[in-house]
Amino acid sequence: MDEKKCQKDKDIDMSKHIKGIVCDVKNCAYHAGQNSCCAGCISVGPREASCSANTNCATFKPRECC
Repeated sequence: MDEKKCQKDKDIDMSKHIKGIVCDVKNCAYHAGQNSCCAGCISVGPREASCSANTNCATFKPRECC
């Protein structure tokens, strides 16, 4: 995937949700509760997939624990 298309935000603004994106990944740093995403933008791939199970969010960033 092309990471340059979607630059990851260094400072995460949890109040800015991406409209229309539903995310269930609660251990992602961009997960804003209520299944919303607050990354500035997302990158999903790979370029060729035959079903949704073959895709993933390249913007995922593990939430820091503790």
